[in-house]
Amino acid sequence: MSIPRFSHDFLARLREAFRRSGYDADGVIGALGGAAHAALGRGEPELAFRASADAGELGTLIRLFLLGSAEPEAAVRAALAPAPLDEAMATGLLRGGPEHLRAGLDVRPHGDEQGSWWVLSDLDADVLGAEVPGDHVLGVGHASLSLIRATTRRPVDTLLDLGTGDGVQALHATRHARRVTATDVSERALALADATFRLNELEVELVRGEWFAPVARRRFDQIVCNPPFVVGPPRVDYTYRDSGLGGGDDASALVVRQLPGFLTEGGTGQLLASWLHVEGEDWADRVSRWLPPGTDAWFVQRDVADPGLYVGTWLRDAGIDPRSDRGRAKAADWLDWFAGNAVRGVGFGFVTLRRTDATHPTVVCEDLRQAYDDPLGPEAGAWLDRVSWLREHGHDLLGTRFRVPDTVLLERVAAPGDEGWDTTVLRLHRSDGPGWQHEVDEPVAALLAGCRGALPLSDLLSLLAAGHGLDEDELAGAALPLVRELVRHGFLEAV
Repeated sequence: MSIPRFSHDFLARLREAFRRSGYDADGVIGALGGAAHAALGRGEPELAFRASADAGELGTLIRLFLLGSAEPEAAVRAALAPAPLDEAMATGLLRGGPEHLRAGLDVRPHGDEQGSWWVLSDLDADVLGAEVPGDHVLGVGHASLSLIRATTRRPVDTLLDLGTGDGVQALHATRHARRVTATDVSERALALADATFRLNELEVELVRGEWFAPVARRRFDQIVCNPPFVVGPPRVDYTYRDSGLGGGDDASALVVRQLPGFLTEGGTGQLLASWLHVEGEDWADRVSRWLPPGTDAWFVQRDVADPGLYVGTWLRDAGIDPRSDRGRAKAADWLDWFAGNAVRGVGFGFVTLRRTDATHPTVVCEDLRQAYDDPLGPEAGAWLDRVSWLREHGHDLLGTRFRVPDTVLLERVAAPGDEGWDTTVLRLHRSDGPGWQHEVDEPVAALLAGCRGALPLSDLLSLLAAGHGLDEDELAGAALPLVRELVRHGFLEAV
């Protein structure tokens, strides 16, 4: 595919057209309405076609760029004015003609609570009606959105978006980073990201190259990365998903291993990653071996996919019918590789890293496969804060006054017994964040009931030991590891 090049003048005129018609995140929702917009997100476009029919120039842009419709040339010319139609055709933004035109690129509004941007990317396989090319630039999909929600948004001076793709992570980074650098190995990706940044009047440094090579000897306060994490045989069919490394989860391992070396002291990194579940090996041991010294790390596993389901999903993502001869051949090769490497599943999730000079960095790997609504980014930042607090104050937990946050609930599960209802399960729930849960026993529940910020932990343990006839030293020895875990998960906070 040719590399799209956009002049500053053309992008300025295109921006004027979009603003005039209201082609932004709020405008699209307003024109379509909630039901049609939700249906479009499910891949059901008919309601959106109907809702956009009376929306004038905005409706034309919605059908052209969001629904993949062929629109009359006169209507497209009017909707894009003052951007010249011939230049839109020359850049590849539009295709077709002479009477009807289609989008040649995906241009869609994307917003957050502060406003809206426009993001340029390639058309997906459903719109193309064919397999995507090897240098395909992926649009804003579920993986991108999940990383956006999992990224901590605290003010920083410098931020690196490694493997920027269409540039959407860098867009969000401009909200909280003073200077943003974006890299990619794909010339086409950088061209589209550059157009995205200039269309939105943003300054982002763009550098081409593989992995961390373009920023050698530089350090950043924060790094975000949505790498080509698809696991499988060592080949590159599509640059947006395949690393071409030794196969398996080598791409995720490379980023985790090298990223901390490009952070300032105390700097943080967050990325999407995949890891193999290999027969006879614990996934947590596998990913922990990737870490360099001096790194706090939180690995959160959001899903584990069966190899067969995994292969079918990624074949369809590229526009390949798994039932075709080509699809079956690719699937066979992929599944043979999984079988030959004793792969029983593919884990997927988020990794939060922090460069630290601590003697004993904190490394935690845990499953978080339950559904939750709150974004993980604020929780990741709070997790790092709590790790720092434990590192500084963990030696004096007994002298600390704790309180249970108002968002923590205690669930009792009881079953019929000889003398009424017998409690079988006591479970703590955090009603905010990712919905952490902890099963506890009656003494722990009683201890937490006393954590109201009035008495230090040592006094509470003394009262608990006396009330239950327990040895105070043994109780403290058993309670302190649990208290650390409850602090790390936000069930207890120091007053």
